[in-house]
Amino acid sequence: MGELQEKLKLLPDNPGVYIMLDKDGVVIYVGKARVLKNRVRQYFHGSEKPEKVAAMVEHIADFYYIITGSEIDALALENNLIKKYKPKYNILLKDDKTYPYIKAHTKEDFPRFSITRKIKKRDGKYFGPFMGGIRCKDILDVAASVYNVRLCSVTIGEKPKKPCLAYHLHRCLAPCAHLCTQEEYGERVKKALAFLDGNYEEAEKILKEKMMQFAANEEFELAMEYREKLAMLSKLKLKRITSLNRCINADIIALKTNNLYSAVNILITRGGIMQGGSNFALEDASLSDADALTAFIVQYYSAHEIPEEIITSEYCEKELLENFFLENFEKKVDVVFAKQGVRKKLLEMAEKNAEEYLSKSIDKIKHKDDMTKNACARMKEILGLSRYPKRMECYDISNISGVDKVGSMVVFSDGEPDRMSYRRFKIKTVEGANDFASLQEVLRRRLSKLGTEEESRFPKPDLIIIDGGKGQLSSVQEIFDEMHIEGIDLISLAKREEEVFTSFSDESIKIDHRDYVLKMLQRIRDEAHRFAITYFRNLHSKRNLASVLSEIEGVGKKKQLALMEKFGTIDKIMHASLQELCEAEGIGEELAKRIKFYFEEKL
Repeated sequence: MGELQEKLKLLPDNPGVYIMLDKDGVVIYVGKARVLKNRVRQYFHGSEKPEKVAAMVEHIADFYYIITGSEIDALALENNLIKKYKPKYNILLKDDKTYPYIKAHTKEDFPRFSITRKIKKRDGKYFGPFMGGIRCKDILDVAASVYNVRLCSVTIGEKPKKPCLAYHLHRCLAPCAHLCTQEEYGERVKKALAFLDGNYEEAEKILKEKMMQFAANEEFELAMEYREKLAMLSKLKLKRITSLNRCINADIIALKTNNLYSAVNILITRGGIMQGGSNFALEDASLSDADALTAFIVQYYSAHEIPEEIITSEYCEKELLENFFLENFEKKVDVVFAKQGVRKKLLEMAEKNAEEYLSKSIDKIKHKDDMTKNACARMKEILGLSRYPKRMECYDISNISGVDKVGSMVVFSDGEPDRMSYRRFKIKTVEGANDFASLQEVLRRRLSKLGTEEESRFPKPDLIIIDGGKGQLSSVQEIFDEMHIEGIDLISLAKREEEVFTSFSDESIKIDHRDYVLKMLQRIRDEAHRFAITYFRNLHSKRNLASVLSEIEGVGKKKQLALMEKFGTIDKIMHASLQELCEAEGIGEELAKRIKFYFEEKL
């Protein structure tokens, strides 16, 4: 930390980009600053930091910086470095879908139209993205049918080519065959561009005329095709926002955060028509929502069409972004802070979508990660394990007074149950109710698979968990020593105090009951117990029910018969309430309690 403090003193007052490194020299965060000295020092000094920032600062071992001519240059460089290094703590866009655009290749002498999912700077005009049940193919089909523009990629040269089928179907003017002039084709392109911009009236009129003409000529199949095209146009028109000026091409961007994760929703409007929306999950270590939203906008528009207007929240860096688009894309973009009217309503709609995505999708996904993979990684640190416990096996023994002793092995992979790998063991060599000896038999049989042809079915685990305390752990450790087992961590979880015992410490480890590590250990322990009991019940149902009941003090032959007549199976007796047990003939409250206690203690 001493070296870092010295470097902090030497930071300049210039704008620039700073790059944070971990102990291995890996880039973990890239940021931009108006004044490098002030911004970088914030990470190491000042008030208490948000959890996500504090987590990053803990891993900073070094940093360096690059001075730029302006904050706008810093913003552009930051974006490039994020793409290059994909730092762990920067926002990385995770789009829920990739939507298509229609591209007009306007740089060509005879512009063609195509579908694309990638946007390249200054090589044509883009329309979209199209979503919400609108297919680019259908829109291009209308453009070809109505305006006869070409959809092919044939090179148009000095020598005329033979016209293709599209020409004969009146879907192209065939400029490749020199059957139209560049001016004639250019007029059609202008109308097609206006159509793609949202001017549907002329196209709708021409489609209706053609549909009626085909119907009058009794060419009903062709008439049906044009009716379907009209239906698609109607679907597009329904997306028009009546109170929004048709000349407005705007993206509405809203960010919502829960201080751990963030979500962004973008609503796309073109020519006053709502094209649809898209959601993004963000993971960031930014100090503010303004930083997160600004970084998102810069990353997003490096790969998407830039609109004339961006409607967003007032904490966004308006002037910086407008200058960034002008200098880097030579495009004037108005960043509008929506405070009233239809723009405000659109922003509220985007905010609602971002909130919904955050609560229903991101939180759910991240919560699952916290309970599984993240808990496994944290367990390695808390318990001092030698490796990340990708494959965990947990063992439990179940029996009633030594009758039908069974063992279970459940497997969790990356913190989630791998039920196809569960195994059952019927205890063969142990007499009476000796859980320690039973555990030893089960582990000896299981570990004997290692290094044999059966290891493919029984892969080597990273961690073995025993249901029990220090005694159970010691009994299994004996098997480890006897069989010279290495490369597998061993722990046990004691039920009463929920203490964790490890094979390399005499002291138990107590984990906070709210910690996901303990919750995961409880989950795998309870699953092993459930799996063992299920097997035990299956075995026990094959035995004489009376032989089990006779072990309970006070339950003679008459009472055994009464219980069997009322419940029929041991499983139903085990799950019966006190009141239900008392309903059996001759079973009073005291005996019912004794029966209930017997099964609870034994299982």
